[in-house]
Amino acid sequence: MTRALPWLILLLGILQPLSGALAPVLGIGTPIGAATANTDAPEQPLPAFFSIWGLIFLAYAGFGLTGILRPVSWYPRIGWPMLIAGAANIVWMASAQLIVSQPLNFILLGPIFAAAWTACSRLETLKLVADAAVFRVADAASGLLAGWISVAAAISVPLTLRTFTGLAPTDYPWPMFWITFAVACAAAWIFTARISRSLWFFAALGWCLLGVVLNNWLRTEMHFIAIAAAIGTATILLLRVTRAPKRTKPAA
Repeated sequence: MTRALPWLILLLGILQPLSGALAPVLGIGTPIGAATANTDAPEQPLPAFFSIWGLIFLAYAGFGLTGILRPVSWYPRIGWPMLIAGAANIVWMASAQLIVSQPLNFILLGPIFAAAWTACSRLETLKLVADAAVFRVADAASGLLAGWISVAAAISVPLTLRTFTGLAPTDYPWPMFWITFAVACAAAWIFTARISRSLWFFAALGWCLLGVVLNNWLRTEMHFIAIAAAIGTATILLLRVTRAPKRTKPAA
């Protein structure tokens, strides 16, 4: 089964974008994000910023390919949680298009979040000596996915609250915005202090939050929220620079 692991990851790297295309390409179900595409919710990024999924899928498939071409002994430690994350992502995308239940979508983010963070944590315990190429691809694949899913979870909190309360996307914009940023800040601090030093996590997180800044400046015209989002994003990125990174432990 271990020998098949990189092949399975490569397969999921191909299936994930295909599963996300059920609605927009095949006309099956509702496109992901359609419920919020034309709203002025202050926590949403500009639609163009969701293009990062292409990079995430590419890195994920690349992790499978490097595992096939350059097998290393530690690959299963990272590969198994990444496999779980990829499979869970397919389930989440199918649910988002076919069931379209925000509370369910929020719950289904949990396994992706946990598996991606586990992969990052395990990778942090490895020294960059076994195979630099595989390590770097694994770092990009796990870090990008963990960072983006962390912000996706933060954004999903206001969405889920609106589902249960019947609030409109523009009701209480400041509290909804601060809820999102509080969750994102907490995730950034915990990741830096306890999980990993991966810069890819902050690249994905910063990209998404930049999308929130521009969405509020260009689309919703909630300029003060855009300014607050910009300050918050700069603070989170500064945290990565100033916070003492977790020390790498020797691999067992």
